[in-house]
Amino acid sequence: MRWTLKPKPLDEDIQRLSTALNVDSLIAQLLLQRGISSFEEAKKFFRPELADLHDPFLMQDMDKAVARIQKAMANGENILVYGDYDVDGTTAVALLSSYLLVNYPNVATYIPDRYNEGYGVSYQGIDFAEDNDFTLIIALDCGIKAIEKVAYAKEKGIDFIICDHHRPGETIPEAAAVLDPKRNDCNYPYKELCGCGVGFKLIQALAATKGFGIETLTPYLDLVATAIAADIVPITGENRVLAYYGLQVINAAPRIGIKAIINQLKKTTLTITDVVFVIAPRINAAGRMKHGQHAVNLLTANNYQQAEQFAKEIEEFNTNRKGLDREITVEALQQIEELKEEDKFTSVVYKEHWHKGVIGIVASRLTETYYRPTLVFTKSGKKLAASARSVKGFDVYNALEACADCIEQFGGHKYAAGLTLSEEQYPTFKQKFETVVSNTIDAKLLTPELQIDAAIDLYQITPKLMRILKQFAPFGPGNMTPVFMTEKVKDTGYAKGVGQDEAHLKFSVTQNGSTPIGGIGFNLGKKLPLLKNNNSVAIAYTIDENEWNGVVSLQLKLKDLK
Repeated sequence: MRWTLKPKPLDEDIQRLSTALNVDSLIAQLLLQRGISSFEEAKKFFRPELADLHDPFLMQDMDKAVARIQKAMANGENILVYGDYDVDGTTAVALLSSYLLVNYPNVATYIPDRYNEGYGVSYQGIDFAEDNDFTLIIALDCGIKAIEKVAYAKEKGIDFIICDHHRPGETIPEAAAVLDPKRNDCNYPYKELCGCGVGFKLIQALAATKGFGIETLTPYLDLVATAIAADIVPITGENRVLAYYGLQVINAAPRIGIKAIINQLKKTTLTITDVVFVIAPRINAAGRMKHGQHAVNLLTANNYQQAEQFAKEIEEFNTNRKGLDREITVEALQQIEELKEEDKFTSVVYKEHWHKGVIGIVASRLTETYYRPTLVFTKSGKKLAASARSVKGFDVYNALEACADCIEQFGGHKYAAGLTLSEEQYPTFKQKFETVVSNTIDAKLLTPELQIDAAIDLYQITPKLMRILKQFAPFGPGNMTPVFMTEKVKDTGYAKGVGQDEAHLKFSVTQNGSTPIGGIGFNLGKKLPLLKNNNSVAIAYTIDENEWNGVVSLQLKLKDLK
């Protein structure tokens, strides 16, 4: 692992902000590194307000989207709310459909089947709309590249409103409205919304036209915060406000479906990390193992007994998913070894029986072993389908674009994408992807990077510092939990391996005779020898609170030591 110390802002800037906010220089430094350089910006960061959200009508086509929905309601048209089967898609469908149903009965939901229809807008979905007299489809978290599908629907007299956040291709579909902050011609001030976030902007606009303020929409923010966490979008700007208030809703008054998941967990207060690792995988498991509609049913449930039943089913899907993803990861790692591909620039693996629902997770697992751009393929109908994952700093979407002549379709983001191709193209694609990556990647990106915010001394770690750091939450991309580095520390003689096979490292350290502070390093048990024999080491860590028998103490969560 390579440690990179973030550049320290200028001393005069640190001093100026430190004085303006009446905080110590370390806090001022951390804020400047997050792009916060004035009292006003700090106030928005520490005290997010719903009033800070942008006017939804700044988004290209928002007026058209609102007008088309109003027309549909005035004419008694049937509206189909259509979304992808992942967390972002299912939360967005739950959000928009439940909002519309408050005042208008002719609304139904549609989630494509991952196995029969694949990702995004499908011809089957449009045929379903035609057979059931839907004349308006609102597509969430998908649709920005569905040019032929939108044209096909138009021939059948069905209009589309697209709410997406993926990168558009050369042309935009000819829909009644296309909401996507990443459109080149869209001047919306914040570009990093998730699909559910774009759906939220649509209900914000609909509410505003009826004279309702943003506070009336607070109950929907548990869904938005869940999507922001799961889709790993930056928790900056508008997303920070939505995540901040969404977490409050999750902890104080979540919808029945989310409550049913939380009640199985025996946890009182959830952080964004809990949402990422606890709520999101369960919602995702429905679309991975069975059908995404199960997730929508859970998230829109009105009756607690029913929600509990749905949550139980989803818990089972999640347990099955865990077993499968472990199994396939083992097979994929074996394949890399058998083909002697341990030293390549990419991991590209394929078996036709691998479960399509978990190949994205397996791709992420493989990058934990071989830190490099990774694709996991399986058979899907007559085609091969893959999930792509990248490493920090490398744009896998651009790499796929360079291989477009061997791919049938692809879409996604810088760090995660999906694609399909014909089986004959697999060997050509695999070779070409390796060539493109090896020619374009900076070799240092193939070693995981640990970004360190600041070098500090142990005496600076105080309960007061912790109180302020907690106010930096919610953490996530663009606002990660601060990582600190301290040099010349020594073990107090307490270090030992703990857990199964002593995989984890428990320790207590001191620096130049400072008060000892304890900590834990998960999966760092093998580094125990470094702390022996009174060695002086450098440690990289985050600061955490540990509660034991009702007593709260500060501890270090070790990231690495050398």
